[in-house]
Amino acid sequence: MERGNHTSASEFILLGLSSRPEGQELIFRLFLVMYLVGAAGNLLIILAVGSDSHLHTPMYFFLSSLSLVDLCFISTTVPKMLVNIQTQTQSISYGGCLAQIYFCILLANMDNFLLAAMAYDHYVAICHPLHYSTTMSLQISALMLGSSWLIANFHSLLHTLLMARLEFCASNVIPYFFRDLVPLLQLSCSNTHLNQLMILLVGGLIVLIPFLSILISYIHIVSAVRRVPSARGKQKAFSTCGSHLTVVILFYGTITGVYLSPSSSRSADRNSLASVMYMVVTPMLNPFIYCLRNKDMNGALWKLLSVKALSCGL
Repeated sequence: MERGNHTSASEFILLGLSSRPEGQELIFRLFLVMYLVGAAGNLLIILAVGSDSHLHTPMYFFLSSLSLVDLCFISTTVPKMLVNIQTQTQSISYGGCLAQIYFCILLANMDNFLLAAMAYDHYVAICHPLHYSTTMSLQISALMLGSSWLIANFHSLLHTLLMARLEFCASNVIPYFFRDLVPLLQLSCSNTHLNQLMILLVGGLIVLIPFLSILISYIHIVSAVRRVPSARGKQKAFSTCGSHLTVVILFYGTITGVYLSPSSSRSADRNSLASVMYMVVTPMLNPFIYCLRNKDMNGALWKLLSVKALSCGL
């Protein structure tokens, strides 16, 4: 097919989670509640860590960074979906589509990198406690965070620029509530081999390397904990990692459901449900997972809420 016969699409149509009018109001209320709960939970963690000097450690530095990323993550997709439902429109401009792709890839990468950094922090704390203060200083933690942002920006910019060179001249209907790379590539009438190659090579490395570092860290952690003589010591070590391990399983489990399940067994409804778990439910649950299993976070949150209540009363 020749390029001269094609005209590039100026907007895309998002079908969302349900095309039935009677289900739109329920979806609006459900996602509004999830967004408010997720935003409030992540914001509370950021404020609690920032206001309590006892939490100014690398572990909570990474946790507050993860909460900031999750707050931005749900704010990238859910508000647009809520506006579309409320105004009964399903369109998004081509520029808005590229912008959402950029931020979704950026923030997903940062979740990935931060989980790996937190696993390494646990590894050093449990396996090399005497060297923890020098190996995981706040300066080194800040350097790890800055490097993660740099790599994540490069990766998201790469895919956004590669997507911007394509023409979309066939159907402009996307059967999801957000813009993702693979559905958009399927709508393009340009040659997408380079895009698919970059997704496979660069995207694969971006996901695989942090995942392997998490796996190796926990292999060493389990090996070290097994050598601890007391049951109380083992319980303390595992409780330190319990929240993080739960978030890791939730994050990579939902990613597997979205991107790694066989295409022959996937439907639009199943993909939409997996995407909701990955982009909305997981960021919403992370604050609860960390707060329920962490006494220091519980104490900092109660202190923060008590101060806020006292100031409001005055």
